[in-house]
Amino acid sequence: MEQAANYQCDVLIIGSGAAGLTLALQLADDAHVMVLSKGPLTEGSTFYAQGGIAAVFDEGDSIESHIEDTLVAGAGLCDRAAVEYTTQHAKESLQWLIDIGVGFDQLDSVNGEPRYHLNREGGHSHRRILHAADATGRAVQTTLLEQVRQHPNIELLESYNAVDLITGRQLGREAGCYGAYIWNRKREQVETVAARFVALATGGASKVYQYTSNPDVASGDGIAMAWRAGCRVSNMEFNQFHPTCLYHPSAQTFLLTEALRGEGAILKRPDGSRFMPQFHELAELAPRDVVARAIDYEMKRLGADCMYLDISHKPADFIKEHFPTIYQKCLSLGIDMTQQPLPVVPAAHYTCGGVRTDLNAHTDLPGLYAIGEVAYTGLHGANRMASNSLLECLVFARAAAADMRERLADKPRLTHLPAWDESLVGNSDEEVVIQHNWHELRLFMWDYVGIVRTTKRLERALHRIQLLQQEIHEYYANFRVSNNLLELRNLVQVAELIVRSAMQRKESRGLHYTLDYPDLLPQAEPTTLVPRRQFSKQRLMQRQSSWLNCQ
Repeated sequence: MEQAANYQCDVLIIGSGAAGLTLALQLADDAHVMVLSKGPLTEGSTFYAQGGIAAVFDEGDSIESHIEDTLVAGAGLCDRAAVEYTTQHAKESLQWLIDIGVGFDQLDSVNGEPRYHLNREGGHSHRRILHAADATGRAVQTTLLEQVRQHPNIELLESYNAVDLITGRQLGREAGCYGAYIWNRKREQVETVAARFVALATGGASKVYQYTSNPDVASGDGIAMAWRAGCRVSNMEFNQFHPTCLYHPSAQTFLLTEALRGEGAILKRPDGSRFMPQFHELAELAPRDVVARAIDYEMKRLGADCMYLDISHKPADFIKEHFPTIYQKCLSLGIDMTQQPLPVVPAAHYTCGGVRTDLNAHTDLPGLYAIGEVAYTGLHGANRMASNSLLECLVFARAAAADMRERLADKPRLTHLPAWDESLVGNSDEEVVIQHNWHELRLFMWDYVGIVRTTKRLERALHRIQLLQQEIHEYYANFRVSNNLLELRNLVQVAELIVRSAMQRKESRGLHYTLDYPDLLPQAEPTTLVPRRQFSKQRLMQRQSSWLNCQ
């Protein structure tokens, strides 16, 4: 049964980080935009990003060098067209941020033009990282939010989970995306949004791992929803583990920016000896996959709980000026980084694969776009280079906006959508099942599908995932939704995609390292999974949200 949609807009943006808010601002003069945020508008990976954004601002640098560095870091698997497009549009995207008020650190000015302080990070051959001290993401997020809140054409919905996309298959119409089911967390009810276009800007899926630098909202929602709607995903086996998260019981997700190593921080064993020169000619500035594996190797070899990152040889005033957020955080935990090394361990940090898109951010489903970490553009290949992530958000949000503006007039907006049917479900009296499944999933993903993998570990992980899927599908079909249930449903789907992708790659490349296939194949190819639809009329009658089960 169809009924009037609870909300109507021209463009529904699911996600409120750098990608989503940039898209909203780029479109707002021409369209009514709605931005959906699962939690508070600041609670996303953008806000916590420390390092910066890569772009060529120095006269001694070049776009060609940025391209080459990205291709090398991506271990031969980057899409060159995507790399060229991103780097060529980098400076104008950063200039747009500067124009709306983001305050990047400056050295001085020449003829009235600012000269920016540029950091160097792993994989980069030049200093090209614009930053706002060590809290770049916060500066970007707060500035974007200030602009968004002032625009009358942008409507913000906080505390809403996206449940599933509404597609032409459900409506008996031509293929396409026409809106979404969303869960109002305050009212605890499912509502509908009708939109001409829908953009996924939901971030990555690092919450699928026990240890992660990401906030809790990084549960792979957009990837899972797009997969269920029939979109391909690519390169899901490439999960970046940031080499240096602070090892402390009160700071399990606190990241120590790569800019520390760019400014001279050294990785050491517990006995104080340096080890990175033994693993790569760039030592501490090697690509992240190399550094993370080196730390993991040394920890396992020595039976150590952590390694150490030491910048105490630098002047104390230099450390406090360049890394004020990290300095204060560590000091609050009893660690003075100007006097002692910082204990570090790798943690899941970034999803390099995602929903397959083109250079206009189109997915396989007409009317559905994907931007930011949720998307696979081909930019990152087998390993994302430092500070290319926020850049990708900006560049492809602007590309998506330009494409949508050209198509808005030709795309009708529906007013009525299939109602959410809860007539055959009840309230859960077994919430403990969700918690147990949640912890089990994240733990075996860490143990079996982490930095170093084997075929046997992957097979074990897939077997457990399939058992969990059976339990979760049964639970989802019989009980009303909740935040934990929705996230668990998405996480277990993303876990399956990661494991199946990893099982298909019979080599070790970039972030995917397997003991069974330690060598490179002669030709690099992306891993692409295609959903198989299993449509059930009975399930559709029971519950609109379960219309599609993709395996």
